[in-house]
Amino acid sequence: MRASLSINHLSFSWPDGSTVLDGLDLSVGPGRHGLVGLNGCGKSTLLRLAAGDLTPHDGSVVVDGGLGYLPQDPGVDPTRTVADVLGVSATLAALARVESGDVRQDDLDLLADGDGWDVAERTEAELSRLGLGHVGLDRPIGTASGGELVLLSLTALLLRRPAVLLLDEPTNNLDVAARRRLIDVVTSWRGTLLVVSHDRELLNVMDDIGELRGGRVTWYGGTYDDYEAAVSVEQEAASRAVRAAESDLRAQKRDLVESQTKLAHRRKYGEKAFAEKRQPKITMGNDRRRAEVSAGRLTGLHQARLEAATGHLDAAEARLRDDREIRVDLPGTAVPPGRVVLVAEGLRPAHGRAVLDLDVRGPERIGLTGPNGSGKTSLLRTVVGLAEPADGTVTVSVPTRYLPQRMDVLDDTLTVAENIARIAPEATETERRSRLARFLFRGRAADQPASTLSGGERLRATLACLLLAEPSPQLLMLDEPTNNLDLPSIEHLVEALRSYEGALIVVSHDERFLDDVGLTRRIEV
Repeated sequence: MRASLSINHLSFSWPDGSTVLDGLDLSVGPGRHGLVGLNGCGKSTLLRLAAGDLTPHDGSVVVDGGLGYLPQDPGVDPTRTVADVLGVSATLAALARVESGDVRQDDLDLLADGDGWDVAERTEAELSRLGLGHVGLDRPIGTASGGELVLLSLTALLLRRPAVLLLDEPTNNLDVAARRRLIDVVTSWRGTLLVVSHDRELLNVMDDIGELRGGRVTWYGGTYDDYEAAVSVEQEAASRAVRAAESDLRAQKRDLVESQTKLAHRRKYGEKAFAEKRQPKITMGNDRRRAEVSAGRLTGLHQARLEAATGHLDAAEARLRDDREIRVDLPGTAVPPGRVVLVAEGLRPAHGRAVLDLDVRGPERIGLTGPNGSGKTSLLRTVVGLAEPADGTVTVSVPTRYLPQRMDVLDDTLTVAENIARIAPEATETERRSRLARFLFRGRAADQPASTLSGGERLRATLACLLLAEPSPQLLMLDEPTNNLDLPSIEHLVEALRSYEGALIVVSHDERFLDDVGLTRRIEV
């Protein structure tokens, strides 16, 4: 299959002037390619540029073959039907008219273009392949869960049969069964596939891994496990180089001090000899000048060696990774054992099939799991009062904060700092900046417009907003919190949540994350 993506000297900056990419080159051909990197390094922006959603300031994107792009959050008008989202409404309508005897030339042209005659069979086959055989084509898309919407959007791409497929965090919101189906699609792909993901299982079926770091992509052959092993070897070598450079720098500093001490002694001896007139004045003058020249050369030599050792240390340290960490502190969140936090009786949300009976006491940690479309998100929204229940009651007895899947807490017209000021007007500017620094928004980063944030950056900014608001939450409700987070950030989010002393209810399909946060119980929805 002719399928390749070539990006040449690509540059892009946001309207506020912050540079995302500067002269980036990337070329991928047939095969499965994973793209990883820290949150905010430009992975999603790169895919949007490749797909034509954004226009680069410089450089070019060349695609050999048709291109399909699945964004992190496939925003779709909720009033549209499944058939509309799949892009088959017009073709199915034309096919129905022809089969009923109402033959029109426009319909025949439409059906002849792109294998429209078998569109119904192909649509049914692709939906079944992704576990969506139960979804009716006339169903309003607004009733679909986040995971179903991702799979439907992917189905729409597969029906178009692109040669180059770009996927941005495709396993977000997918339950275990749906993830496996998506991975089956990925492993059977025969064109060019470029996947941005933090999902280790998905990345471990890649042919190679590209790391976007410092505005450049470095490729590592093999799966994500192979990539981690290679990086580990690189870092061990970098650590040894740093230790050797530090040792050399100390030695050069010591030599410089010793050299200066000896020169000082010689200078003092020469001045004493000159004062005592031990030799003829002209001879002592010549000796002094020669000594000064020699001392200058020796000092210059040691200074040059010191500067070289400093440069070697800087170069060695530049090879060491200093990945920043999310630091979450939640003061005043402790819940005494036995205290009633939440009581739900026969709670049924307006959407989904879930019915919840739940009694939460003290600092319990509860994981809500279940297949896509079962109503987990609707339950959380109902508990926090964002949606009316279809039946049952719920009582929440402590301050609560809710982190939604879509991260729509932020006002995109404001900067990160302005969003914090909006939800915490009583806090001082110093307090707000200090809290933002704990979430890695330091200096100018805090003045970044919310509309330009990456998925991981948006999570950090949203958490900062929720946790700075008063009163501090004693019940934290998180809906798929690991979506769009890079793997180091997930690990440190786990550490932060483990130190959280309040009650926790979390919806997630990430089994490793659920295990790591130390749940006290799980509830299958």
